[in-house]
Amino acid sequence: MINRFTLSTFILLLLGITACNNSDSVTKTDGMNTKDNILLKPFTTPYGVPPFDEIKITDYRPAYSVAIAEKKAEIDSIIRNPATPTFANTIEAIEYSGTTLERVDGVFENLLSSNTNEQMEAIAQEITPEITALYDGILMNDSLFQRVKYVHDHCDTSKLSGEEKMLLHDTYKNFVRGGANLNAEDKKKLKSINTQLGLLSLKFGSNVLKETNRFEMLIDNKADLAGLPEAVKVAAAKEAKEKYGDKGEGKWLFTLQKSSMIPFLTYADNRKLREKILKGYTSKGDHNDSLDNKEIVKKMVNLRLEKANLLGYPSYAAYVLSDNMAKTPERANKLVKEVFVKAVSKAKEEEGDLQKIADKDGVKIKIKPWDWWYYTERLRKKRYNISEEEIRPYFQLENVKKGMFEVANKLYGFTFKKNKNLPLMNPKAEVYEVYRNNKLQAILYLDYFPRASKQGGAWMNAYRKQYRDKKGNNVIPIISLTTNFTPPTETAPALLNMDEVTTLFHEFGHGLHGMLSDCKYESLSGTSVPRDFVELPSQVNENWATAPQVMKMYAKNYKTGKVIPDTLIKKMEESATFNNGFVVTEFDAAAALDMAWHGITKPFHGDVNQFEKATLDSLGLIPQIIVRYRSPYFSHIFSGGYAAGYYAYLWTAVLDADAFGAFQETSLFDKKTADSFRENILSKGGTVDAEQMWLNFRGREPKVDFYLKRMGI
Repeated sequence: MINRFTLSTFILLLLGITACNNSDSVTKTDGMNTKDNILLKPFTTPYGVPPFDEIKITDYRPAYSVAIAEKKAEIDSIIRNPATPTFANTIEAIEYSGTTLERVDGVFENLLSSNTNEQMEAIAQEITPEITALYDGILMNDSLFQRVKYVHDHCDTSKLSGEEKMLLHDTYKNFVRGGANLNAEDKKKLKSINTQLGLLSLKFGSNVLKETNRFEMLIDNKADLAGLPEAVKVAAAKEAKEKYGDKGEGKWLFTLQKSSMIPFLTYADNRKLREKILKGYTSKGDHNDSLDNKEIVKKMVNLRLEKANLLGYPSYAAYVLSDNMAKTPERANKLVKEVFVKAVSKAKEEEGDLQKIADKDGVKIKIKPWDWWYYTERLRKKRYNISEEEIRPYFQLENVKKGMFEVANKLYGFTFKKNKNLPLMNPKAEVYEVYRNNKLQAILYLDYFPRASKQGGAWMNAYRKQYRDKKGNNVIPIISLTTNFTPPTETAPALLNMDEVTTLFHEFGHGLHGMLSDCKYESLSGTSVPRDFVELPSQVNENWATAPQVMKMYAKNYKTGKVIPDTLIKKMEESATFNNGFVVTEFDAAAALDMAWHGITKPFHGDVNQFEKATLDSLGLIPQIIVRYRSPYFSHIFSGGYAAGYYAYLWTAVLDADAFGAFQETSLFDKKTADSFRENILSKGGTVDAEQMWLNFRGREPKVDFYLKRMGI
């Protein structure tokens, strides 16, 4: 459920700002052949989608060099403008600069996370310091800042639209948060910090991907597969054949991809192998070798603290949250701890129930983390007479997607037309033209299955965000949803478990946020909202995935075509809060760990694992549950945009439960409520303050009651 960003946007997040397109970096392009570089020209493909099949790896480096130089020249012209600074010649001019860089970045960074290789990683390592210098240079350029400040202090805002006022406010704020008010010496320190953070973040993410890919559990004894459903065994056999060819015949390969690991943990009777695969997952980045991430964690949290101190904040968490809905670490921590107490209490009850089942096996064992999924599934069958494997045949990927599209049609008037002629980033991906009121609204890419070149998890990104050009013409967004779902086999289509179903609806919610954007400025459009608000559209959209009325629309047995029966839906409803103590506890522990790392007020020189253990012990995490992400592979906060922000999923879970309550108070597809959610939230991007957007939609402050009731904690 990761929301990925272009390299430039990610660097902006590292710098601690939301958006600002500018430059002050000297870039050499001598000796580079850029004449035929396809990235340096507006794409002539239909709808301006990236010409994936024509782009060469050798195009990226020279394209970046030219794009950075072009952006620098545009910014320099703003600085040299002798006219009195105005909103148009300064604020808007900054906003409209760097279109070539946006195009190059939009392709490279998105493919870096979904279709990477060693050459692309090398380019990223090389270009990151230049991109960092680009934004550091502009945000700390005193001449430009004085122009921005002049407009901020003297502009007659009564003549500006609401969106123009927000752009002015955000631009000024981004300069200040980017170090514009620092003295020369501190600016130099901040530039160095930002460069180091950018490179460390790339290294962290690369290490996690390599760690994930290098682990494998190759089974050649069929007895070790006891308990596994036939579909899981077939998928593992396919993995072995694809990787080892004829040598993989008669073997089964399991990996750390969750579509492979979770089924094994859930069904395999072999306890030692369950332990092996879970320890393989939870030890990623923690092997004291070239891929170890612990020193990177130490360096990053200390650099972030130093940065926060330079900018006048006691901790990095205080710096980040001052620009979020939560405002302070204290408010975020209060919610995290309040929910954790309730969740872990529920989890302890769950653990007791699991232990009883284990005791009945006649084996003297104490429940361990690698036993939780296994005995939970046993208990689910016993208590509700339901299993994941009973559900899975009704959730064929193709049908789930159609149901998801139909929900979007009923709520927002969307229709989807598959286009088989547009270029794809991968042959197994799909692309759709998205229409609303018979007018083309967006282009949507869907990239479903895991591969060695793709980061784990799931995310939405934009190859191009929605905006209006200088002539006022609307530029439609190009949105991509990337997942790592259970792939099809020779005997069955791709069948999803419930977690994968809700993940698809979740990422599509992010996609709706991008596709329904109706903004003038690209830097404010789509998902350009505070970190603890951006998950609202995605999480609220999950609610339709499991609504009985919606499941009746799309959940059909892939063999018989029969709609999911009411008896099975009832079982699913009855078990809806089953195991939620575990689910919320492992998540909440990760949010607390994130806040602990970024709440430090003194440089950290201790042991990373000891710090993690002390944090989780003090929180009250029980030994039977492992934190969702341990520090050495916590990519959200060390190679993504969620540092001091992982709590945002919980914060917005409160919002989404309350927001869905508005539909529950009317009807699932109530047009007035859907229109209000679209008009007040989905279309607005960051053009309105997040709290005001919420109030405009719900008419009151959010209530936590809806969330606690939904989770059964």
